[in-house]
Amino acid sequence: MAKNSGIIKIEGTLEELTFYKKDGVNFVRRKASVSKARIQNDPSYARTRENNQEFAHCSQMSKTLRQAIHALIFSVRDGKQHYRLQQVMAKLKNQDMDSARGMRKVSIGLETPEGKQLLNGFDFNTQAVLDQILAAPYTIDTDKGTVSFANISPVQHVHFPTGATHVAFQSAVLALNFDTGVSDLVLSGVKSLSLEAAATTIKLTVDRIPEVEHGQLMYLLLVSFNQELNGEHYPLRNGAFNALRIIAVP
Repeated sequence: MAKNSGIIKIEGTLEELTFYKKDGVNFVRRKASVSKARIQNDPSYARTRENNQEFAHCSQMSKTLRQAIHALIFSVRDGKQHYRLQQVMAKLKNQDMDSARGMRKVSIGLETPEGKQLLNGFDFNTQAVLDQILAAPYTIDTDKGTVSFANISPVQHVHFPTGATHVAFQSAVLALNFDTGVSDLVLSGVKSLSLEAAATTIKLTVDRIPEVEHGQLMYLLLVSFNQELNGEHYPLRNGAFNALRIIAVP
């Protein structure tokens, strides 16, 4: 794979070369010499077909999770989010010790303690990793669906980006069946604090724990920043500084 540094930037296939852009950089690579039909039917490409099938499965599982939490994920902005989550899904798939190659599933991997640990702590925005913007400890009651902060001080415990005047906290509990795509997301209320607010206690509570047949529970925390102008609160830079993390996978 080489970079395309010429004055004219081409995208697409030209004879045996494919030109494409990734992360704002132009690349060029030689077109694959093996036909699609051969890969799909030749016995010597069995491993390739298995890898392709599992890759497609992990990509779909990443999409399934992101769609299930759309009410939260639209608040954060990370262009590489899908690919990072897909990598986690690939590791989860590897925890499936029962299925044959090419048929391993994320849902089976998530049944293991190791699988749950792989998903727990995933940050949906690498520009705003939760630990980098929030220094206050919190506790999670997975039975009641509560996330609690004791004596949190915005000026001491929150790293405010330039221009922000308020920080908002919201928790959520998700039940998701990765095999069927059926999901149920329950959100807590939003607790907003100004930068100058005195230390206070915050308790984020959902009104019920969601239930989905054969669904995996996940607990999430969203920390978002706003700017107050003439009494109205506006999202800061379309969520570039907002943090969203999976904080528990029981």
